[in-house]
Amino acid sequence: MATSGTTDFNLSIDDLIEEAFERCGMRPTSGYHLTSARRSLNLLFLDWANRGLNLWTIEQATYTLTQGVNEISLPTDTVNVLEAIIRQNSQGINSDVYIQRISREDYLNVPDKTSEARPAQFYVQRTNTPKVFFYPAADQTYTFIYYRIRRIQDAGVYTNTSDVNFRFLPCLTSGLAYQLSLKFSPDRTPALKAIYEEDFLRAAMEDRDTASVQFVPDVGF
Repeated sequence: MATSGTTDFNLSIDDLIEEAFERCGMRPTSGYHLTSARRSLNLLFLDWANRGLNLWTIEQATYTLTQGVNEISLPTDTVNVLEAIIRQNSQGINSDVYIQRISREDYLNVPDKTSEARPAQFYVQRTNTPKVFFYPAADQTYTFIYYRIRRIQDAGVYTNTSDVNFRFLPCLTSGLAYQLSLKFSPDRTPALKAIYEEDFLRAAMEDRDTASVQFVPDVGF
């Protein structure tokens, strides 16, 4: 028996909506059904930003710091900053130094926020327009390199595919079915919610960094 030889199965937004409605025991029969489903899908994407790390939404970004800079604005689709380094270029050789993230309280207690040196700490202000505050302020040109979590892209037009990793397609479908059941098939809501939570847990357990780690006990004498 021959196999397909392909591994690129995906669902367009309209196929995803149709599958979700079928799980609710109905078919979308009006433009309102489609509009309502797309709205629910976008809300579902926003909810996933509150459920922990989605590895496919982590990306590296850079920002050039010039002398005196102690505050920058991040892209508005930034959910959070995970970790960062400061890169200094000297005679064509890059030197990367880890920079520590601190809390709002720690940054507030810094006595002189305008002192200049190589930035060693940063505070992330998670507002609608996220910002990063550095201490000390840059005393020369550096490159701030950081890993950020970005928002999942909106559903957009119905012919698009969703901005999710293929491992999350099953739970995306069951999640949308659950959301739609709240509005159109409340009798199926408990069952669809249970399926969704099970599918999400299975995908989230797989969506993780599998690098090895070693724990060493701290034994004091």
